[in-house]
Amino acid sequence: MATGPDKGVSEKKPGAFRTIGELAQEVGRPQHILRYWETRFAQLRPLQRAGGRRYYRPEDVALVRRIDSLLGQEGYTIRGVQRLLDAERGVRGKSGESLQTVRDTLAEALKRDG
Repeated sequence: MATGPDKGVSEKKPGAFRTIGELAQEVGRPQHILRYWETRFAQLRPLQRAGGRRYYRPEDVALVRRIDSLLGQEGYTIRGVQRLLDAERGVRGKSGESLQTVRDTLAEALKRDG
């Protein structure tokens, strides 16, 4: 990867692993927020090497972007995102129900719960 003021993380190939610093820069969130999300979302488990250095796989990067979007743009709470991700994981494994149906059901439940 080239260095310099106009060279950055975007030069990495889409399938490349990302460090926590690179991912934090890409999504515009501090590193401690990404570490916090790892404690709140069981699905987010980057590889950890000796010394605790994190490496985010492409699927981890996609999940972080999705969590960021749900929290920052769609107005979900942490608990709401947890429920949505858990429901989607269950739907993929068990039911023919569409993800949109799951989202609609969760949205209604979250409105009722306040």
